Amino acid sequence: MAQQTAAASTAWLIARHVVHHRQPFFAPVAAVVALNATRGERGTNAVRLVLGVIVGILAADLAMTVLHHGYGALAAAAFLAMMVALALGGERIVIAQAAVGAILAVAVGGAAGAQRLVDATIGSGVALVFSQLVFPAEPVVLLRRAESAVLESISSVLRLTAQALERDDDSLDGEVAQHLRSARDLLVDLARARESSRRTIRHSPLWWGRVTPISLERHNAERLDLLGSSCLMLARLATAHRMADSGELADCAPDVRELAVVLEELARAPGDHETRRRAARHALNVVHRCAAPGTGGDGRLAALQVAVRMAATDLMAFAGVDPARATDLARAAQADLGELAVPAPPPTLWARLRNRRHGSHP
Repeated sequence: MAQQTAAASTAWLIARHVVHHRQPFFAPVAAVVALNATRGERGTNAVRLVLGVIVGILAADLAMTVLHHGYGALAAAAFLAMMVALALGGERIVIAQAAVGAILAVAVGGAAGAQRLVDATIGSGVALVFSQLVFPAEPVVLLRRAESAVLESISSVLRLTAQALERDDDSLDGEVAQHLRSARDLLVDLARARESSRRTIRHSPLWWGRVTPISLERHNAERLDLLGSSCLMLARLATAHRMADSGELADCAPDVRELAVVLEELARAPGDHETRRRAARHALNVVHRCAAPGTGGDGRLAALQVAVRMAATDLMAFAGVDPARATDLARAAQADLGELAVPAPPPTLWARLRNRRHGSHP
């Protein structure tokens, strides 16, 4: 809110005293609208706003050239502007600004449309400076926040799944399903954060020298996407098989619960090296406890154990173990494990600055 207030004030001052607009109300409005998005999306929001205004003014000029002023010109301009915005990607802010720009240009006149374009450019330009130069989003931090939310959510799913397996309790199925839906939504948010971090690397000069650590964290987020899918499949499989076969599947409950505890710990500190090492070791223990698949229940226990092993293997990969190495460890005998190497996760920029100030290196 402080950033939006400062940006709105700056845009108003520029429009009022530099461009000399008598009533520059849209410049501060544009700055606020452009910055009214999640961190990592604000620069894109600013560009979309200007694009929508340009589309609206062009549509209004075309409509007034053919139909002059009147209801027909207004309706045609608004419809054409929204159709063009839809063809350009269909982002809501582009469609809305295109329609509003077209309506104002027809209703008030061409001069108002041109002034609105200047104000939109001023407000969006201020928003770009604030979002990309003055207060740029830290991509690694944004990814870690999204990772924490996903880890906490799938931890809740597995904890409820373990309870359902232990108690053979149908009443928990609805709660498990609700958490499954929430986890899927958070995985979508994680994918959006990955895309935002990619754009940030490209557009924000502050992060041009930090491409490697940001790319590493994006790869970690991709592995978390696989881990989330494995855990959701495990929960779904446990629910479906438990309905068909009572009691026997409770043997997997301790392993599912251990995975839930490890994920909860990771959610609190996804960037902590020691936490990731402990998570990898616990996941490896779970893999080898499930090494001998069950044979009862027409293979239902065996299928659930395979799902547990897959989730634990994906957890090792997210913790930092090379995915190929994690697969080899899952297949190896417990006596042939060798060293479980977990590299340090990439530090945030602020962590690096703290380390330098204290004379240490990440």
